Amino acid sequence: MAALRPLDGGQIKTSRASLIGGIAVGIGVAVLWGALAQDLGAGPAAALLPAALAGLLAGLWVWRADL
Repeated sequence: MAALRPLDGGQIKTSRASLIGGIAVGIGVAVLWGALAQDLGAGPAAALLPAALAGLLAGLWVWRADL
């Protein structure tokens, strides 16, 4: 029985389109996270750091996963 192998050799691709998509998703997540945090009563300083961290992690994930 033949083993299944990915056609691209199993390498993670990081194309330019994926980079731009990751940046866009990261900015969107950060803006939405910050808006939601302020709406729930967090101050601007308390909302900024978690929003930036969530945006950074989401953007990196989209870029590296090549979504």
